[in-house]
Amino acid sequence: MTEWDIKKLQILRTLSERGTVTATAQALLMTPSAVSQQLSNLAKQLGVPLLEAHGRRVRLTDAAHLVLRHAEAVFAQLERADAELAGYARGEAGEVRVGAFSTAVPALVVPAVRQLRAAAPGIEVRVREAEAAEAYELLAGGEVDLALSLAAHAPTPRDPKFTRVPLLADPLDVALPVGHPLAGRARLRLAELSEEAWIFGGSGPWSEITLAACEAAGFVPEQAHSAAGWTAIMAMVEAGMGVALVPRMAAVRRAGVAMCTLGPDQPRRHVVAALRRGAEEGPALARVVEALRETANALGRDSNLS
Repeated sequence: MTEWDIKKLQILRTLSERGTVTATAQALLMTPSAVSQQLSNLAKQLGVPLLEAHGRRVRLTDAAHLVLRHAEAVFAQLERADAELAGYARGEAGEVRVGAFSTAVPALVVPAVRQLRAAAPGIEVRVREAEAAEAYELLAGGEVDLALSLAAHAPTPRDPKFTRVPLLADPLDVALPVGHPLAGRARLRLAELSEEAWIFGGSGPWSEITLAACEAAGFVPEQAHSAAGWTAIMAMVEAGMGVALVPRMAAVRRAGVAMCTLGPDQPRRHVVAALRRGAEEGPALARVVEALRETANALGRDSNLS
């Protein structure tokens, strides 16, 4: 029977993700020569070539990709084993580490933690604020157990390493100065704001969401000011310096800002959670996911988000 070495398979998987031996060594806290030696030994154990020269770099062979397809099932099963052992040893007690983007922390994570403290006080949730790309690096690296992000920046449903859980469709409203001619309207079309000065971040998810929503409405927004924090954005709107899209989940308000609903095709951002495939069977993690789902459902009902 072919000998399968889990540690060496993890090195091969990391090389597939990182692309180079040097980056793999950095990620695994190894030397490049040790990475190369471990992969050479794995190729001998399996009896197939795993790497081939490609210029000054190496790339995975077809045999290596075949090995990884089967290895993903092995890794998922090991996650299930770890989850079941944790459940056996601790019942519903345990630690769950959650990485979440900024507006999801107060709107979803904190209410879920409060619910769990009453229903399952043995579960300790540790929260780490992180943007979308960082959250999934932390998840893949085992530094968090659950990552909350936006669907556009989450792993695809076909990614064998993760299980994806839809949570919420969060509508985007438009923030206008209270003295704006359109501020009193019950419902606006985004296209009516095509000539306005816009405030949004210079890069990152929120910049992409604003640009995509405006382009879907038939125009490219003129970026008058760049800001990433909601306090700064709303202060500039209040001062009449421009308009901005604001996620309803962010629940940011200022006296001098009018929040207007967009329609009929209101843009939304989709919030999802992801966890390493197989880990969802751990009882503590499953309870946290369920609490997040219940919080998202309640938020959808209260704010008419769904």
